[in-house]
Amino acid sequence: MQNIKDILKKYDKSGPRYTSYPPATYFSKTFNTQMYQECLKESNNVEPSGISIYIHIPFCNEKCFFCGCNAFLRKKSSIEERYVNAIITEIDTTSSLLNNDRQVIQIHWGGGTPNALPFALIKKIMDKLRDRFKLSDSCEIAMECNPADLDDEKIMKLVQMGFNRISLGIQDLRTDVLKIVNRRPSLIPANTLVHKLRTAGISNVNIDLIYGLPLQTVESFNNTIEKIIEISPDRLVTFSYAHVPWVMKAQKVLEKYGLPSADEKLSMLLNAQKKLSTKGYIAIGMDHYAKPEDSLSKALKNKTLHRNFQGYCTKETTGQVYAFGCSGITQLTNAYSQNEKDPIKYIELIENTGFAVVRGYKLTKDERICRSVINEIMCNLCIDFNTIAQEYEVDVEYVKSIVEYNPEKLRDFIEDNLIVINDNVINIKSTGAFVVRNIAMCFDPKLKNDLAQYSRTV
Repeated sequence: MQNIKDILKKYDKSGPRYTSYPPATYFSKTFNTQMYQECLKESNNVEPSGISIYIHIPFCNEKCFFCGCNAFLRKKSSIEERYVNAIITEIDTTSSLLNNDRQVIQIHWGGGTPNALPFALIKKIMDKLRDRFKLSDSCEIAMECNPADLDDEKIMKLVQMGFNRISLGIQDLRTDVLKIVNRRPSLIPANTLVHKLRTAGISNVNIDLIYGLPLQTVESFNNTIEKIIEISPDRLVTFSYAHVPWVMKAQKVLEKYGLPSADEKLSMLLNAQKKLSTKGYIAIGMDHYAKPEDSLSKALKNKTLHRNFQGYCTKETTGQVYAFGCSGITQLTNAYSQNEKDPIKYIELIENTGFAVVRGYKLTKDERICRSVINEIMCNLCIDFNTIAQEYEVDVEYVKSIVEYNPEKLRDFIEDNLIVINDNVINIKSTGAFVVRNIAMCFDPKLKNDLAQYSRTV
Protein backbone atom coordinates (compact mmCIF):
# COMPACT_ATOMS: atom_id res chain seq x y z
CA MET A 1 0.00 0.00 0.00
CA GLN A 2 1.41 3.33 -1.03
CA ASN A 3 1.34 6.51 1.00
CA ILE A 4 -2.03 8.25 0.55
CA LYS A 5 -0.36 11.34 -0.93
CA ASP A 6 1.36 9.16 -3.50
CA ILE A 7 -1.98 7.56 -4.34
CA LEU A 8 -3.63 10.92 -4.87
CA LYS A 9 -0.78 12.18 -7.04
CA LYS A 10 -0.84 8.98 -9.09
CA TYR A 11 -4.52 9.30 -9.94
CA ASP A 12 -4.71 13.09 -10.27
CA LYS A 13 -5.89 13.62 -13.84
CA SER A 14 -8.85 15.13 -15.66
CA GLY A 15 -12.21 13.43 -15.58
CA PRO A 16 -15.98 13.96 -15.26
CA ARG A 17 -17.51 14.82 -11.88
CA TYR A 18 -20.47 12.57 -12.76
CA THR A 19 -23.13 14.83 -11.27
CA SER A 20 -25.07 13.42 -14.20
CA TYR A 21 -24.61 10.60 -16.65
CA PRO A 22 -23.94 11.25 -19.42
CA PRO A 23 -22.12 14.39 -18.24
CA ALA A 24 -23.48 17.81 -19.26
CA THR A 25 -20.83 17.98 -22.00
CA TYR A 26 -23.06 15.58 -23.94
CA PHE A 27 -26.15 17.78 -23.79
CA SER A 28 -27.32 18.78 -27.25
CA LYS A 29 -29.09 21.82 -28.71
CA THR A 30 -31.22 19.45 -30.78
CA PHE A 31 -33.16 18.80 -27.56
CA ASN A 32 -35.93 21.40 -27.77
CA THR A 33 -39.01 22.65 -25.93
CA GLN A 34 -41.36 20.17 -27.58
CA MET A 35 -39.13 17.26 -26.57
CA TYR A 36 -38.94 18.66 -23.04
CA GLN A 37 -42.73 18.88 -22.78
CA GLU A 38 -43.01 15.26 -23.88
CA CYS A 39 -40.41 14.25 -21.29
CA LEU A 40 -42.30 16.14 -18.57
CA LYS A 41 -45.47 14.19 -19.35
CA GLU A 42 -43.51 10.94 -19.50
CA SER A 43 -41.97 11.68 -16.08
CA ASN A 44 -45.42 11.18 -14.51
CA ASN A 45 -45.31 7.48 -15.29
CA VAL A 46 -41.82 6.46 -14.15
CA GLU A 47 -40.09 6.12 -10.82
CA PRO A 48 -39.34 7.90 -8.63
CA SER A 49 -42.75 9.51 -8.43
CA GLY A 50 -41.61 12.13 -5.92
CA ILE A 51 -40.76 15.65 -7.06
CA SER A 52 -37.61 17.57 -6.21
CA ILE A 53 -37.51 21.26 -7.13
CA TYR A 54 -34.50 23.46 -7.80
CA ILE A 55 -34.77 27.26 -7.88
CA HIS A 56 -31.81 29.15 -9.35
CA ILE A 57 -31.27 32.75 -8.22
CA PRO A 58 -28.28 34.17 -10.14
CA PHE A 59 -27.93 37.49 -8.32
CA CYS A 60 -25.15 38.42 -5.87
CA ASN A 61 -24.31 41.62 -3.99
CA GLU A 62 -20.69 41.14 -5.04
CA LYS A 63 -18.85 38.60 -7.20
CA CYS A 64 -16.40 36.45 -5.26
CA PHE A 65 -13.20 35.95 -7.25
CA PHE A 66 -13.16 32.19 -6.64
CA CYS A 67 -16.70 31.72 -7.96
CA GLY A 68 -17.47 29.40 -10.85
CA CYS A 69 -21.25 29.70 -10.58
CA ASN A 70 -23.75 31.27 -12.97
CA ALA A 71 -23.96 34.55 -11.03
CA PHE A 72 -24.49 38.23 -11.80
CA LEU A 73 -24.09 41.44 -9.78
CA ARG A 74 -27.39 42.87 -8.60
CA LYS A 75 -26.30 46.47 -9.18
CA LYS A 76 -25.77 45.66 -12.84
CA SER A 77 -29.06 43.86 -13.27
CA SER A 78 -32.04 45.54 -11.61
CA ILE A 79 -34.38 42.88 -12.97
CA GLU A 80 -35.14 40.79 -9.88
CA GLU A 81 -38.92 41.28 -9.96
CA ARG A 82 -39.16 40.53 -13.67
CA TYR A 83 -36.91 37.49 -13.16
CA VAL A 84 -39.09 36.18 -10.32
CA ASN A 85 -42.21 36.68 -12.44
CA ALA A 86 -40.52 34.59 -15.14
CA ILE A 87 -39.84 31.80 -12.63
CA ILE A 88 -43.50 31.92 -11.58
CA THR A 89 -44.58 31.62 -15.22
CA GLU A 90 -42.20 28.68 -15.69
CA ILE A 91 -43.63 26.99 -12.60
CA ASP A 92 -47.12 27.39 -14.08
CA THR A 93 -46.22 26.01 -17.52
CA THR A 94 -44.23 23.09 -16.10
CA SER A 95 -46.66 22.08 -13.36
CA SER A 96 -49.55 22.08 -15.85
CA LEU A 97 -47.92 19.00 -17.44
CA LEU A 98 -47.38 17.12 -14.17
CA ASN A 99 -49.87 15.00 -12.26
CA ASN A 100 -51.14 17.01 -9.31
CA ASP A 101 -51.22 13.97 -7.03
CA ARG A 102 -47.41 13.72 -7.01
CA GLN A 103 -45.76 15.08 -3.86
CA VAL A 104 -42.83 17.49 -3.58
CA ILE A 105 -40.30 16.00 -1.19
CA GLN A 106 -37.40 18.42 -1.66
CA ILE A 107 -36.97 22.11 -2.59
CA HIS A 108 -33.48 23.52 -3.02
CA TRP A 109 -32.58 27.17 -3.64
CA GLY A 110 -29.15 27.79 -5.17
CA GLY A 111 -27.29 30.50 -7.03
CA GLY A 112 -25.73 32.99 -7.08
CA THR A 113 -26.84 34.14 -3.66
CA PRO A 114 -30.51 33.28 -3.10
CA ASN A 115 -30.72 35.26 0.15
CA ALA A 116 -29.54 38.40 -1.67
CA LEU A 117 -32.98 38.47 -3.31
CA PRO A 118 -35.59 40.71 -1.59
CA PHE A 119 -37.42 38.41 0.79
CA ALA A 120 -40.82 39.51 -0.52
CA LEU A 121 -39.82 37.95 -3.86
CA ILE A 122 -38.61 34.75 -2.17
CA LYS A 123 -42.02 34.50 -0.52
CA LYS A 124 -43.72 35.09 -3.86
CA ILE A 125 -42.01 32.03 -5.32
CA MET A 126 -42.67 29.89 -2.23
CA ASP A 127 -46.35 30.85 -2.31
CA LYS A 128 -46.54 29.86 -5.98
CA LEU A 129 -44.89 26.49 -5.28
CA ARG A 130 -47.45 25.77 -2.57
CA ASP A 131 -50.24 26.84 -4.91
CA ARG A 132 -49.16 24.62 -7.82
CA PHE A 133 -47.68 21.61 -6.01
CA LYS A 134 -48.55 19.33 -3.13
CA LEU A 135 -45.72 19.53 -0.57
CA SER A 136 -45.19 16.46 1.61
CA ASP A 137 -45.35 16.89 5.38
CA SER A 138 -41.64 16.04 5.60
CA CYS A 139 -40.55 18.15 2.61
CA GLU A 140 -37.00 19.46 2.96
CA ILE A 141 -36.82 23.14 2.00
CA ALA A 142 -33.21 24.27 1.76
CA MET A 143 -31.36 27.43 0.76
CA GLU A 144 -27.70 28.18 0.09
CA CYS A 145 -27.00 31.41 2.00
CA ASN A 146 -24.21 33.95 2.14
CA PRO A 147 -23.85 34.58 5.90
CA ALA A 148 -22.85 38.18 5.16
CA ASP A 149 -26.51 38.77 4.26
CA LEU A 150 -28.19 36.98 7.18
CA ASP A 151 -29.53 38.76 10.26
CA ASP A 152 -32.14 37.97 12.90
CA GLU A 153 -35.03 39.39 10.86
CA LYS A 154 -34.12 37.40 7.74
CA ILE A 155 -33.70 34.21 9.76
CA MET A 156 -37.24 34.55 11.11
CA LYS A 157 -38.62 35.23 7.62
CA LEU A 158 -36.95 32.05 6.31
CA VAL A 159 -38.51 30.06 9.15
CA GLN A 160 -41.94 31.58 8.46
CA MET A 161 -41.65 30.56 4.81
CA GLY A 162 -40.95 26.96 5.81
CA PHE A 163 -37.20 26.65 5.26
CA ASN A 164 -35.77 23.87 7.42
CA ARG A 165 -32.21 23.48 6.07
CA ILE A 166 -29.68 26.26 5.52
CA SER A 167 -26.24 25.89 3.92
CA LEU A 168 -23.87 28.64 5.05
CA GLY A 169 -21.12 29.61 2.60
CA ILE A 170 -18.55 30.42 5.28
CA GLN A 171 -15.61 29.44 2.96
CA ASP A 172 -12.96 30.46 5.55
CA LEU A 173 -12.93 32.06 9.01
CA ARG A 174 -9.95 34.29 8.19
CA THR A 175 -11.11 37.79 7.24
CA ASP A 176 -7.87 38.48 5.33
CA VAL A 177 -8.48 35.46 3.09
CA LEU A 178 -12.07 36.54 2.49
CA LYS A 179 -11.02 40.09 1.69
CA ILE A 180 -8.62 38.93 -1.04
CA VAL A 181 -11.32 36.82 -2.69
CA ASN A 182 -13.83 39.72 -2.43
CA ARG A 183 -16.18 38.01 0.01
CA ARG A 184 -17.61 39.74 3.07
CA PRO A 185 -17.35 37.81 6.35
CA SER A 186 -20.39 36.54 8.19
CA LEU A 187 -22.54 39.40 9.51
CA ILE A 188 -23.02 37.40 12.71
CA PRO A 189 -20.11 35.27 14.05
CA ALA A 190 -20.45 31.76 12.63
CA ASN A 191 -20.96 30.01 15.98
CA THR A 192 -23.62 32.54 17.03
CA LEU A 193 -25.30 32.36 13.62
CA VAL A 194 -25.65 28.57 13.75
CA HIS A 195 -27.09 28.84 17.27
CA LYS A 196 -29.59 31.48 16.13
CA LEU A 197 -30.70 29.36 13.18
CA ARG A 198 -31.32 26.33 15.36
CA THR A 199 -33.05 28.33 18.07
CA ALA A 200 -35.33 29.87 15.43
CA GLY A 201 -36.40 26.41 14.28
CA ILE A 202 -34.04 25.56 11.41
CA SER A 203 -32.78 22.25 12.73
CA ASN A 204 -30.49 21.36 9.83
CA VAL A 205 -27.44 23.56 9.25
CA ASN A 206 -24.66 22.91 6.73
CA ILE A 207 -21.36 24.76 6.40
CA ASP A 208 -19.33 25.08 3.19
CA LEU A 209 -15.56 25.69 3.19
CA ILE A 210 -13.05 26.13 0.38
CA TYR A 211 -9.39 25.14 0.55
CA GLY A 212 -6.66 26.24 -1.83
CA LEU A 213 -7.30 30.01 -1.63
CA PRO A 214 -4.59 32.71 -1.37
CA LEU A 215 -3.06 33.16 2.12
CA GLN A 216 -4.41 29.83 3.29
CA THR A 217 -1.82 27.54 4.85
CA VAL A 218 -2.03 23.98 6.07
CA GLU A 219 -1.97 25.28 9.63
CA SER A 220 -4.59 28.00 9.09
CA PHE A 221 -7.03 25.63 7.37
CA ASN A 222 -6.45 23.16 10.22
CA ASN A 223 -7.46 25.89 12.65
CA THR A 224 -10.56 26.67 10.61
CA ILE A 225 -11.61 23.00 10.60
CA GLU A 226 -11.12 22.81 14.39
CA LYS A 227 -13.28 25.88 14.95
CA ILE A 228 -15.98 24.62 12.61
CA ILE A 229 -16.04 21.28 14.44
CA GLU A 230 -16.72 23.21 17.66
CA ILE A 231 -19.68 24.88 15.94
CA SER A 232 -20.93 21.35 15.13
CA PRO A 233 -22.79 21.72 11.81
CA ASP A 234 -24.95 18.80 10.74
CA ARG A 235 -23.08 18.58 7.45
CA LEU A 236 -19.82 20.05 6.24
CA VAL A 237 -18.39 20.39 2.75
CA THR A 238 -14.70 21.06 1.99
CA PHE A 239 -14.52 22.16 -1.63
CA SER A 240 -11.20 22.26 -3.46
CA TYR A 241 -10.71 25.62 -5.16
CA ALA A 242 -10.47 25.08 -8.91
CA HIS A 243 -8.25 27.76 -10.47
CA VAL A 244 -9.44 28.12 -14.08
CA PRO A 245 -8.83 31.79 -15.05
CA TRP A 246 -9.14 30.90 -18.75
CA VAL A 247 -12.80 30.09 -17.96
CA MET A 248 -13.50 32.47 -15.06
CA LYS A 249 -11.48 35.61 -15.81
CA ALA A 250 -12.05 37.12 -12.35
CA GLN A 251 -9.83 34.40 -10.88
CA LYS A 252 -6.78 35.87 -12.60
CA VAL A 253 -6.45 38.56 -9.89
CA LEU A 254 -5.77 35.88 -7.27
CA GLU A 255 -2.48 34.89 -8.89
CA LYS A 256 -0.71 38.03 -7.65
CA TYR A 257 -1.23 36.82 -4.08
CA GLY A 258 -0.02 33.29 -4.76
CA LEU A 259 -1.93 30.05 -4.32
CA PRO A 260 -1.15 27.06 -2.07
CA SER A 261 0.90 24.36 -3.79
CA ALA A 262 -0.59 21.02 -4.80
CA ASP A 263 1.16 19.38 -1.84
CA GLU A 264 -0.27 21.95 0.56
CA LYS A 265 -3.76 21.40 -0.84
CA LEU A 266 -3.41 17.65 -0.37
CA SER A 267 -2.36 18.20 3.24
CA MET A 268 -5.39 20.45 3.80
CA LEU A 269 -7.66 17.76 2.36
CA LEU A 270 -6.17 14.89 4.34
CA ASN A 271 -5.91 16.80 7.61
CA ALA A 272 -9.54 17.87 7.35
CA GLN A 273 -10.62 14.30 6.67
CA LYS A 274 -8.65 13.01 9.65
CA LYS A 275 -9.90 15.66 12.07
CA LEU A 276 -13.52 15.29 11.02
CA SER A 277 -13.40 11.49 11.17
CA THR A 278 -11.82 11.63 14.62
CA LYS A 279 -14.72 13.78 15.80
CA GLY A 280 -17.29 11.31 14.48
CA TYR A 281 -18.20 12.81 11.12
CA ILE A 282 -18.82 10.30 8.33
CA ALA A 283 -17.20 10.93 4.95
CA ILE A 284 -19.85 11.16 2.25
CA GLY A 285 -18.51 10.85 -1.28
CA MET A 286 -15.55 13.01 -2.25
CA ASP A 287 -15.84 16.12 -0.10
CA HIS A 288 -18.94 15.94 2.12
CA TYR A 289 -19.15 14.99 5.79
CA ALA A 290 -22.18 14.33 7.97
CA LYS A 291 -22.90 13.40 11.57
CA PRO A 292 -23.58 9.69 12.17
CA GLU A 293 -27.27 10.32 12.86
CA ASP A 294 -27.72 12.34 9.64
CA SER A 295 -29.84 10.83 6.89
CA LEU A 296 -26.87 10.87 4.49
CA SER A 297 -24.74 8.79 6.88
CA LYS A 298 -27.56 6.31 7.36
CA ALA A 299 -28.10 6.10 3.60
CA LEU A 300 -24.40 5.42 3.01
CA LYS A 301 -24.52 2.62 5.57
CA ASN A 302 -27.61 1.14 3.90
CA LYS A 303 -26.23 1.65 0.36
CA THR A 304 -29.11 4.00 -0.53
CA LEU A 305 -27.15 7.22 -1.03
CA HIS A 306 -28.00 9.21 -4.15
CA ARG A 307 -26.64 12.28 -5.95
CA ASN A 308 -27.83 15.02 -8.27
CA PHE A 309 -26.67 18.46 -9.42
CA GLN A 310 -27.59 19.89 -6.02
CA GLY A 311 -25.39 17.45 -4.09
CA TYR A 312 -25.79 14.24 -2.11
CA CYS A 313 -29.23 13.06 -1.01
CA THR A 314 -30.98 9.78 -0.25
CA LYS A 315 -32.96 7.61 -2.63
CA GLU A 316 -35.95 7.81 -0.29
CA THR A 317 -35.96 11.60 0.02
CA THR A 318 -35.33 12.76 -3.52
CA GLY A 319 -37.34 12.61 -6.67
CA GLN A 320 -36.95 13.61 -10.27
CA VAL A 321 -35.58 17.17 -10.24
CA TYR A 322 -37.55 19.97 -11.91
CA ALA A 323 -35.41 23.12 -12.23
CA PHE A 324 -36.65 26.70 -12.51
CA GLY A 325 -34.59 29.75 -13.38
CA CYS A 326 -31.67 30.51 -15.69
CA SER A 327 -29.12 27.70 -16.20
CA GLY A 328 -31.25 25.30 -14.14
CA ILE A 329 -30.92 21.63 -15.13
CA THR A 330 -33.98 19.41 -14.86
CA GLN A 331 -33.00 15.81 -14.10
CA LEU A 332 -35.69 13.32 -15.04
CA THR A 333 -35.45 9.55 -14.99
CA ASN A 334 -35.23 9.48 -18.79
CA ALA A 335 -33.89 12.92 -19.73
CA TYR A 336 -31.99 16.09 -18.83
CA SER A 337 -33.00 19.61 -19.85
CA GLN A 338 -31.06 22.83 -19.29
CA ASN A 339 -32.37 26.38 -19.36
CA GLU A 340 -30.80 29.44 -20.96
CA LYS A 341 -27.90 30.70 -18.78
CA ASP A 342 -28.24 34.45 -19.33
CA PRO A 343 -30.96 35.85 -17.03
CA ILE A 344 -32.23 38.44 -19.53
CA LYS A 345 -32.44 35.92 -22.37
CA TYR A 346 -34.07 33.47 -19.92
CA ILE A 347 -36.73 36.07 -19.05
CA GLU A 348 -37.42 36.82 -22.71
CA LEU A 349 -37.81 33.15 -23.59
CA ILE A 350 -40.18 32.55 -20.68
CA GLU A 351 -42.23 35.65 -21.51
CA ASN A 352 -42.52 34.55 -25.15
CA THR A 353 -43.01 30.78 -24.83
CA GLY A 354 -43.31 29.78 -21.16
CA PHE A 355 -40.14 27.68 -21.39
CA ALA A 356 -36.41 28.47 -21.71
CA VAL A 357 -34.89 25.17 -22.90
CA VAL A 358 -31.59 25.53 -24.77
CA ARG A 359 -30.18 22.01 -24.67
CA GLY A 360 -30.72 18.60 -23.14
CA TYR A 361 -30.38 14.85 -23.53
CA LYS A 362 -32.77 11.90 -23.81
CA LEU A 363 -31.38 8.71 -22.25
CA THR A 364 -31.64 5.20 -23.61
CA LYS A 365 -32.18 2.23 -21.32
CA ASP A 366 -28.51 1.27 -21.70
CA GLU A 367 -27.45 4.76 -20.63
CA ARG A 368 -29.71 4.53 -17.58
CA ILE A 369 -27.97 1.28 -16.68
CA CYS A 370 -24.57 3.00 -16.99
CA ARG A 371 -25.86 5.84 -14.84
CA SER A 372 -26.97 3.41 -12.14
CA VAL A 373 -23.57 1.69 -12.10
CA ILE A 374 -21.67 4.98 -11.90
CA ASN A 375 -24.05 6.39 -9.26
CA GLU A 376 -23.48 3.34 -7.07
CA ILE A 377 -19.72 3.86 -7.34
CA MET A 378 -19.87 7.60 -6.67
CA CYS A 379 -22.39 7.40 -3.83
CA ASN A 380 -22.29 4.01 -2.14
CA LEU A 381 -18.72 2.91 -2.94
CA CYS A 382 -20.02 -0.43 -4.13
CA ILE A 383 -21.30 -2.13 -7.28
CA ASP A 384 -23.54 -5.17 -7.05
CA PHE A 385 -24.11 -6.24 -10.64
CA ASN A 386 -26.83 -8.67 -9.50
CA THR A 387 -28.92 -5.88 -7.96
CA ILE A 388 -28.62 -3.62 -10.99
CA ALA A 389 -29.49 -6.49 -13.33
CA GLN A 390 -32.65 -7.20 -11.31
CA GLU A 391 -33.62 -3.51 -11.33
CA TYR A 392 -33.51 -3.35 -15.14
CA GLU A 393 -34.74 -6.93 -15.71
CA VAL A 394 -31.66 -8.00 -17.63
CA ASP A 395 -28.93 -10.52 -16.86
CA VAL A 396 -25.64 -9.69 -15.16
CA GLU A 397 -23.56 -10.24 -18.27
CA TYR A 398 -25.68 -7.71 -20.14
CA VAL A 399 -24.99 -5.05 -17.48
CA LYS A 400 -21.27 -5.82 -17.66
CA SER A 401 -21.28 -5.55 -21.43
CA ILE A 402 -23.07 -2.17 -21.33
CA VAL A 403 -20.39 -0.64 -19.07
CA GLU A 404 -17.63 -2.48 -20.94
CA TYR A 405 -16.54 -4.12 -17.70
CA ASN A 406 -12.98 -5.44 -17.79
CA PRO A 407 -11.14 -6.34 -14.56
CA GLU A 408 -7.88 -5.37 -16.25
CA LYS A 409 -9.01 -1.73 -16.18
CA LEU A 410 -9.10 -2.03 -12.38
CA ARG A 411 -5.72 -3.69 -11.92
CA ASP A 412 -3.99 -0.58 -10.51
CA PHE A 413 -6.81 0.00 -8.02
CA ILE A 414 -6.60 -3.64 -6.89
CA GLU A 415 -2.82 -3.56 -6.54
CA ASP A 416 -3.01 -0.28 -4.58
CA ASN A 417 -5.53 -1.94 -2.23
CA LEU A 418 -8.27 0.55 -3.12
CA ILE A 419 -10.95 -1.91 -4.23
CA VAL A 420 -11.92 -5.55 -3.62
CA ILE A 421 -13.74 -7.73 -6.17
CA ASN A 422 -15.81 -10.71 -5.05
CA ASP A 423 -17.71 -12.37 -7.89
CA ASN A 424 -20.27 -9.80 -9.05
CA VAL A 425 -19.69 -7.32 -6.25
CA ILE A 426 -17.02 -4.61 -6.20
CA ASN A 427 -16.37 -2.76 -2.94
CA ILE A 428 -14.35 0.45 -2.76
CA LYS A 429 -12.27 0.87 0.38
CA SER A 430 -12.19 4.10 2.39
CA THR A 431 -8.90 5.13 0.78
CA GLY A 432 -10.35 4.40 -2.64
CA ALA A 433 -13.08 6.99 -1.95
CA PHE A 434 -10.47 9.71 -2.57
CA VAL A 435 -10.16 8.57 -6.19
CA VAL A 436 -13.74 7.44 -6.74
CA ARG A 437 -14.06 9.53 -9.92
CA ASN A 438 -11.12 7.63 -11.42
CA ILE A 439 -12.76 4.32 -10.55
CA ALA A 440 -16.07 5.43 -12.06
CA MET A 441 -14.30 6.36 -15.29
CA CYS A 442 -13.49 2.65 -15.82
CA PHE A 443 -17.23 1.99 -16.23
CA ASP A 444 -17.96 4.83 -18.65
CA PRO A 445 -18.14 3.54 -22.24
CA LYS A 446 -18.50 7.10 -23.59
CA LEU A 447 -15.23 8.24 -22.07
CA LYS A 448 -12.42 7.97 -24.56
CA ASN A 449 -9.42 10.27 -24.77
CA ASP A 450 -10.88 13.79 -24.66
CA LEU A 451 -10.38 14.56 -20.95
CA ALA A 452 -9.08 18.13 -21.27
CA GLN A 453 -12.62 19.54 -20.93
CA TYR A 454 -12.97 18.14 -17.41
CA SER A 455 -11.60 19.23 -14.02
CA ARG A 456 -8.89 17.35 -12.10
CA THR A 457 -10.14 14.29 -10.22
CA VAL A 458 -8.22 15.04 -6.99
